[in-house]
Amino acid sequence: MAELTVVSGVGGKLPAAFLLEIGDARLLLDLGEGPEAGVLPDLSDVGRVDAILLSHAHIDHVGGLGLRTMIGNPPVHATTETWRQVPETRVAQADRHILPLRGPAVVAGVPLTVGRCGHAPGGIWIHTAEAGGFLYTGDWSVESTVFPFDPPPPAATVVTDASYGDREMALESQIEAIADAARDGAVLCVPAFGRGPEMALRLTGLGLRPKLCLAVRAEVAHLAADRSGLVAPGVAEAFGRLLATTDETPATPDDIVVATEANAEAGSAAELCARRDEGFRFLFSGHVPPGTPAASLIAAGEARWLPWNVHPCLEDTLDLVDFVQARTVVAAFVAPSNMPILASRLGPSLSWRTELDLTSHPEARIANNR
Repeated sequence: MAELTVVSGVGGKLPAAFLLEIGDARLLLDLGEGPEAGVLPDLSDVGRVDAILLSHAHIDHVGGLGLRTMIGNPPVHATTETWRQVPETRVAQADRHILPLRGPAVVAGVPLTVGRCGHAPGGIWIHTAEAGGFLYTGDWSVESTVFPFDPPPPAATVVTDASYGDREMALESQIEAIADAARDGAVLCVPAFGRGPEMALRLTGLGLRPKLCLAVRAEVAHLAADRSGLVAPGVAEAFGRLLATTDETPATPDDIVVATEANAEAGSAAELCARRDEGFRFLFSGHVPPGTPAASLIAAGEARWLPWNVHPCLEDTLDLVDFVQARTVVAAFVAPSNMPILASRLGPSLSWRTELDLTSHPEARIANNR
């Protein structure tokens, strides 16, 4: 028996929670909150779970861990780097179990393979060979030059991050646009443990001299010292050089400042937002939930939004589906209205069902719809 239940994460930008049942084992893949505050998966019908596996530490994948009592307080499995980012108030040390960054693992008796997802430090995809292969990507990207993406094994069924839907703009052109917009000074608001270090590195490569808030500087220092494979070859050394040359003087409105958090809801970004009457300008580059300072500033014309890809674009999603030879595709974290082209290209292989029997698949292959 191999079944998938979509608890949350399909039909819109919703928190991740996918129940995978293999034989007698019941594994919950991620348990998030948001991106809007207070939006949580409905676990009322999930029942007992043997283990939770975390793809990475962003709030929409881990923010619901406080609900574990509803599903039997199962142990939680994640990479060492992901655990470094998750506070003990969410999961006590006794309940933390370690997954590798890449390679084989066994959870609740189920053999798995995991690999780096290219989205965040310590982030992974999760694969089982059962039922012709099943792949859960979590969030992923192949465009990062900092965080590697490991090609996954074949999988008849894939639950893929499709956050950007039909977006086709490449990261390289986005970087140039952000560099142009920030050249005379801007606060670049970024999530913790996300695009901040890479943004600083890439802008430095274009001849700019971004300053780093304390949180982003700590992330850069951590990645500069890493030898476990969190970053691509040569990147740790590049971060070391960045640290040695970054200006640590207080930020002024003429500076480019890479600062957490992503929507100026906390951290240095929020502190600088409170000082915007001094002339600080703000640039946002990710998902902007309603009710956040970012949403208000953009609506008032006081800030700009320019994208920086950390999820797959249209062709990336289709290439992954082809690569793993998927027959059934679940597009996660995206509203149907944002992916008409993707839906057309996937054809009958695209599934919006909340319950899937992984032992049966449509005969259509994605390559035939390209």
